[in-house]
Amino acid sequence: MRGRAGQGDGTQEGGRGRPDDQAVMRTGMAMILAAEDGIDVVAEAVDGVHALEEAARHRPDVVLMDIRMPRLNGLDALRALTRPTADHVPKVVMVTTFDDEEYVHTALQSGACGFVLKDSGPRLLAEAVRAAAVGDSLISPSITVRLLRRLVAPGARRSPDADLSPREVDVVRLVAQGLTNAEISHALSITVGTVKTHLGNIQGKLAVRNRVEIAAWAWRVGLARVD
Repeated sequence: MRGRAGQGDGTQEGGRGRPDDQAVMRTGMAMILAAEDGIDVVAEAVDGVHALEEAARHRPDVVLMDIRMPRLNGLDALRALTRPTADHVPKVVMVTTFDDEEYVHTALQSGACGFVLKDSGPRLLAEAVRAAAVGDSLISPSITVRLLRRLVAPGARRSPDADLSPREVDVVRLVAQGLTNAEISHALSITVGTVKTHLGNIQGKLAVRNRVEIAAWAWRVGLARVD
């Protein structure tokens, strides 16, 4: 089955970015993804409202969503797509810039499953979409620690009531470093299926929705490694 990706993008709010610049960026991303095996680009959207309309029409597996858009920003569009009453809930990967950190934390709480920088190369962009499609997630390596380590509280320690097993703690630490399921499998010498089982158990114990929220929790409570 081929992955189906929709893309929400548009002129940035606050006057940052001209409409023609954003159209070129959106078209470029669409061309990159369309050239990948197993990825079909089913729609492009010029703003947040249009993104919701196209998502309802095409029901994509993955939506690549700009945080800053006219009419309806990416955070509000994300909340609409991931609301509990939605008929179809796609995986949403947010497109961000280095100065969007305040928005990234909100997006984490709203169900985003990955983040990529606007200047990410073709390989990383495609990897983010593929990871989201299979229930994995990807955050651009250049921003993973920079963003998540801000959640670390001085002297923070793992919550005693999380009740994670030693192996689950190992998995959480690797998730917090941005490793994929396959990379965790290799690092711990376990199968990918076992990794997924651990992640499901961890999500239940922590009451989180995805691995990005697992990573955020790990950094917040001091379980992740801080160099």
